[in-house]
Amino acid sequence: MGLTALDLGVRGATAGLFLMMAVVVLARGRPLDAIKLLGVAMAVAGAAYAVVTAPFVPKAVMVWTLPVLTANPTLFWLWARATFDDDFAVRRWHGALWLVIVGIGFAVTLGWTTWPTLAQSGARLLSTVALALALLAAMQTVRTWSVDLVAGRRRLRAAVLVATLIFIVVVAGADLMSTSAAKLGVSGSLFTGLGLLIVATLAAWTVFYPPPADSGPLMTATKGSEETGIVAQIGPDRAAEAIDPLLLRRLDYLVTVERIYRREGLTIGMLAVKLDVPDYRLRQAINEGLGYRNFNAFLNRYRLDEAKAALSDAGQRDVPVLTIAMDAGFQSIGPFNRAFKADTGLTPTEFRGDALGRLLPKRTDKDGDLASNQSRGKIG
Repeated sequence: MGLTALDLGVRGATAGLFLMMAVVVLARGRPLDAIKLLGVAMAVAGAAYAVVTAPFVPKAVMVWTLPVLTANPTLFWLWARATFDDDFAVRRWHGALWLVIVGIGFAVTLGWTTWPTLAQSGARLLSTVALALALLAAMQTVRTWSVDLVAGRRRLRAAVLVATLIFIVVVAGADLMSTSAAKLGVSGSLFTGLGLLIVATLAAWTVFYPPPADSGPLMTATKGSEETGIVAQIGPDRAAEAIDPLLLRRLDYLVTVERIYRREGLTIGMLAVKLDVPDYRLRQAINEGLGYRNFNAFLNRYRLDEAKAALSDAGQRDVPVLTIAMDAGFQSIGPFNRAFKADTGLTPTEFRGDALGRLLPKRTDKDGDLASNQSRGKIG
């Protein structure tokens, strides 16, 4: 009874923390973006799971609520994608996946007494899906870790990867070994309650951690100015507050004069060695001084500017798009096309056609005026 009372107390605290986060985000988290909405959904689902899987909860309540809560790993995966991938957008098929998992959950719960073997297979399928989504979330967390420039988000990755992933894997793994309908989704009551409390704490850190005011670049470096383009546009006072202006000048020289962004396989570690500064200082300079949250986005800004200039040059009209992309620093045509379309709304070929189409009429007009003047000169 002592462990049961402790379990109930932990679950009560967990549910209260989850619901408090949901209310605060809905009341004050304007505008509501994908990360915040998914955070609210996770908070409500976490509170419901903490209550439904508690000791002495009537079985009838579990039958109608646990099937919905079996889709919690889907919310976690989507939240990880939205939090750690700046280019992620929620699609309709994400909602369809959630509905399919909920439907399988209801089929398993309602069919357990009638088709126990089939229901058991369905329960194992749900646990397998939960494991797969947890692994996908972990892969997303690790895959973009090295290019993440936001210090708080990098720390959050470690916390999420260690605590939340272990919790989901252990719960789902225990379900894979379970054959009892009464234990569907409930694996070790006190452990589940403690795990939920850890997740609630991490979620609170995520929701209340203040993100940068602007996730995009604060400025665009200008070439050919006497003062570095970076410092000139953000202002020396602000640069001094955010980061060492000398470091910004040296960084600006590398990207605008030496065009280091063209180097194959360039990493933030390599750039830090080139500048002879610690890795964390360079991340801070690019994030807080320039407003970029992702190292690849920082490099692609310069690569895309160079590519657009080349595509707009009539003298390079016959140069293949792939050559222009490779010269600018992209390793293949696929990432270049996606980044270019996201930045301009056009494919590189469409952009080139529009840019050259605006130049050719002007040249034609000038040629026509020149020919007309020459003709008049001959007549006179």
